[in-house]
Amino acid sequence: MVATPLIRFRGVTKLYGTGDAAVAALKGVDLSIERGEFVAVMGPSGSGKSTAMNILGCLDTPTEGTYEFMGAAVGDLSRDQQALLRRYYLGFVFQGFNLLPRTSALENVELPLMYRGMPAAERKQLALAALSKVGLADRAHHDPNELSGGQQQRVAIARAIATAPQVLLADEPTGNLDTVTSRDVMNLLTGLNRSDGITVVMVTHEPDMAAYAERVIRFVDGHIAADGPQTEAA
Repeated sequence: MVATPLIRFRGVTKLYGTGDAAVAALKGVDLSIERGEFVAVMGPSGSGKSTAMNILGCLDTPTEGTYEFMGAAVGDLSRDQQALLRRYYLGFVFQGFNLLPRTSALENVELPLMYRGMPAAERKQLALAALSKVGLADRAHHDPNELSGGQQQRVAIARAIATAPQVLLADEPTGNLDTVTSRDVMNLLTGLNRSDGITVVMVTHEPDMAAYAERVIRFVDGHIAADGPQTEAA
């Protein structure tokens, strides 16, 4: 019996606009991602990679085709069910950190747990464990303006993993960081993938960062132009 992929696109097309003004960001994309993979998604601006990530994160929907998560057609889920999918199964890391100012690292990491209605004591325990995992337990009570860029991104990663997601979606996670700090963040993501079994899907423009992934998917003009081990796709 063949296992169901964790993520699958079947003929996914995404159009923006209507009529003669319609633009196809994705053009019939077929894609499967298995549990535990570390995938880098690359391509020039306008290639469709960001649209694909938005659909993966249930932040956008296909115009045609289907997106399946753990075998379920996401398009058949209600808006509330899609929100629950995001809340319980997906973690997000962005280029801009998106931390709340004048709010401690601990409180930032607790935020998605608050949305679950988790009791304060349990919430704090899980948030501290996540901060410890990214090496920032000693910065739990520091505000973002008291942290370096790399530390802020590690807080953002701790926030994303505090809920124990199945998938971590990272959009240019090293885009605002220097080379040394970028390597630290990528080593952290690699460790979460290998040690915790979290599936990582990362958009990046940087070949050096894509080299950390096992597999590279390259988008061009709304199509997948290459898909394979990063040594072949580089």
